[in-house]
Amino acid sequence: MVRLSRCACSILSLTVLAVSHNAAGETVHVQTPSTSLVLEANKGEELKFVYYGTRLGAEEIPGIVAAGIPDAKAYAAYGKYPDDETSLWVVHSDGNMTSRLVVRDVVTDSAGGSFVTKVMTSDDVYPFDVDVCYRTYPDSEVFETWTEITSREKGEVLLTHYDSAYLPVHMGNVWVSHMAGTWANESRIVEEPLLPGVMRIRNKDGVRNSQTSRAEVMLSLDGPPHERHGATIGAVLCYSGNYVMDIETHTGRYHHFRAGINPDNSSYRLKPGERFVTPPVAMTFSLEGKGGVSRNFHRWGRKHILRHGDSPRKVLLNSWEGVYFDIDEPKMVAMMKDAAALGGELFVMDDGWFGGKYQRNDDSKALGDWVTDRRKLPHGLNALADSARVASVGFGLWLEPEMADISSEIYEKHPDWVLKASRRDIVAGRGGSQVVLDFSNPKVRDYAVDVVDRILKENPGIEYIKWDSNSGIYMHGSQHLSKEKQSHLYIDWHKGFEEVLKRVRERHPDIVMQACGGGGGRVNWGVLRYFDEFWTSDNTDPLQRIYMQWGTSHFYPAIAMGAHISASPNHQTRRSTPIKFRADVAMSGRLGIELQPKEMTEEERNVCRQAIADYKSVRGTIQFGDLYRLVSPYDRLGVASLMYVSPQKDDAVVFWYRTEPFAGQILPMVKLDGLDRERMYTVTELNRIDDTPMPFEGKSYSGAFLMDNGLDIPYRHDVPDDRKSEYSSRVLHLHSR
Repeated sequence: MVRLSRCACSILSLTVLAVSHNAAGETVHVQTPSTSLVLEANKGEELKFVYYGTRLGAEEIPGIVAAGIPDAKAYAAYGKYPDDETSLWVVHSDGNMTSRLVVRDVVTDSAGGSFVTKVMTSDDVYPFDVDVCYRTYPDSEVFETWTEITSREKGEVLLTHYDSAYLPVHMGNVWVSHMAGTWANESRIVEEPLLPGVMRIRNKDGVRNSQTSRAEVMLSLDGPPHERHGATIGAVLCYSGNYVMDIETHTGRYHHFRAGINPDNSSYRLKPGERFVTPPVAMTFSLEGKGGVSRNFHRWGRKHILRHGDSPRKVLLNSWEGVYFDIDEPKMVAMMKDAAALGGELFVMDDGWFGGKYQRNDDSKALGDWVTDRRKLPHGLNALADSARVASVGFGLWLEPEMADISSEIYEKHPDWVLKASRRDIVAGRGGSQVVLDFSNPKVRDYAVDVVDRILKENPGIEYIKWDSNSGIYMHGSQHLSKEKQSHLYIDWHKGFEEVLKRVRERHPDIVMQACGGGGGRVNWGVLRYFDEFWTSDNTDPLQRIYMQWGTSHFYPAIAMGAHISASPNHQTRRSTPIKFRADVAMSGRLGIELQPKEMTEEERNVCRQAIADYKSVRGTIQFGDLYRLVSPYDRLGVASLMYVSPQKDDAVVFWYRTEPFAGQILPMVKLDGLDRERMYTVTELNRIDDTPMPFEGKSYSGAFLMDNGLDIPYRHDVPDDRKSEYSSRVLHLHSR
């Protein structure tokens, strides 16, 4: 149950996982610097949930435990009162479908800079164990929770439902914020009250899991969500596969939140002695509304999950929308030089560079045949890497190691390596050509690892990989798994996928990798422990990106969010927007370019060059600063605005976009946030195109004034009539000396 206490009296400098004794038995106190999670773990009894909220002092806990929380089990198994929803459903080796988990012991440990506690529970009749685990970090407000399930029974045990986490939330005016979308329209925010019934968020793609719904929620406990205030819980399932999040609301005391692997068609057989580990759910709590929850996740992700989370990301030019499959050596070399001339630091050659017997001129052939197409690139990848070095940019490459085409040499040699149901014709995706390799098969995993390893060893100049995944599972079936284990497919595929990533990272720890899933299909903290960033969406239209990046920012930091300046008219929406608007939107993430520089006008080159230079000057604040969302595009006020503030609060970058151009429109004053009220900040406009500066250009204002009053930002650019556009935008740099 979630209940709010007064703010913690003191905040320790270290996170502690403490087990204390009281009259009722053992109390587990999981702490972050500002929050507490309290469990009652009496031996021989079921584990109970007592409290989650602001940090408690040790003297407060006995009274809270003594107050009693009826029927708030922390991880209940199906059995007693079978009409209740529970976290674990098991069929024991003798066919018994009931279980009752009681506490056996509590152990704590510290490793790798984190603290872990395990509440060890066992069935009170069967030799069947479930450890409920919690991990915290000394410098993070996020904790992770998962379960480790082990059978000691003589025969196989069948797992039919296996949540990672359960959280009872006291009934009230609770609202949920979550994501919905589709390809090219990912991460659209949905906010609604919790009403009687079951709210279910789920994915069954099989390979990617964030292009439609996402395994992420925020629960606002004090009514409709707010950015700056209100008790709010955030939860993310850190997993790359099929998932389900349920919030059950009936007439009792609590809303019941559960999250874990989607059990549909995924019952799992445990052999004697075998252990099943569920993916972690990361949770955090803040009194600072959705914004506080986001900042908690961003800091935790940068410090503890994201690869190279403390290293600035380079500005790159990706070849995809510039030339698509029309790749050849002269074009690539020319694009490298153009990228460098614009201020880019990295060039990434996308799809179309490979093929032997089959040539990769579209998306229907050669996938899986990872040999350089010498008809297009006669001097190979090393020569391109050398050319990039001469142009003073890094060199990156597109790969899709999980997939193959039916028209490919790898499929002709190993048709048994792809996912396919027995006795049925194969079903292929992406226009009927693409098939998914079976990562439950160790031979296939070896092949995928060797592909990446070989390319990187043979071409040491490659410093970046865009790792794509353009198909889901269109037919349930593994040619490797036995008939008894076909229901293991979705889970074993992702176990294999994780093994592949681990092995690649062991061999190539310094390579920078982007997670792409046919656009935004691979945006998940479970994947990002192996990647440096993700591709937010295949849709690069700046107006639509404002909405998608806004949603994505609820759980993911700017340093990981690929955002590119693309051509106009946009290739997905055909909308025409000015280069400044495109640049200003892309600058709020990890800035990149995705177009053919040869087709840019001189004005576009100049604006783009200035935007990249300005971005580099404030890159540290954007990529490592704290995010404050100021005005939401979803509020339909005609403007969207957000800002990043450095941890020291001496530097800030404000983004302002006009989203709904109407004549005679009155736009709101935007009050800033996150600044030091006592500091004076000098305002400078970045990427300015106006002939005259704004009235407050170069002036200094107190943090208090900027947060209490804001600035009246002009929504028309002072430019000649032939350059005017309905899409205006501003980027302001605030610096305190």
